[in-house]
Amino acid sequence: MDQPTIALAIALVVVVAAAVWLVVRNQRSQRLKARFGSEYDRTVQSAGARPAAEADLLARAKRVATFDIRPLSPGDRDRFAELWRQTQAAFVDDPAGAVARAEALLEEVMQARGYPVADFERRADDVSVDHPRFVQSYREAHAIALASRRGSARTEDLRRATIHYRDLFEDLLDSAGREEVRR
Repeated sequence: MDQPTIALAIALVVVVAAAVWLVVRNQRSQRLKARFGSEYDRTVQSAGARPAAEADLLARAKRVATFDIRPLSPGDRDRFAELWRQTQAAFVDDPAGAVARAEALLEEVMQARGYPVADFERRADDVSVDHPRFVQSYREAHAIALASRRGSARTEDLRRATIHYRDLFEDLLDSAGREEVRR
């Protein structure tokens, strides 16, 4: 082979390798978008760059895979559903207190399922792996709960927080317990 042919072959290999790399990277991005939904976009915006965001999302999934996430026993599910009904009923007389109880109850359910509950941001990141449809609402509910502690949340905000907490709560209870919670 002469010099120009070798150079052309090398250039062709480089172009093919780059194309394969782009396709693989794009497929990974699409899988992450499908898995994390709006959390993917939030993480990209927060990280400022897609590669950093995707590394973060992959690290979350890897971390959560090490947890012993387990379903609730029927007894625990019933107990938590009853505690939720009590919390929701308390909203009429004490909206701020009900939101605080809802947040604490949600943490208790998460812990019972096997999620660590150290700090909110880590908890939200962990929840985003298995419950991506609810994580943005969970973040919003938490922000409202913080505003409530400062005395700056309106009743309508507290109602919205309660609904957001309920949605994640129901998903954490598993589908078998969802109808009981709604009653």
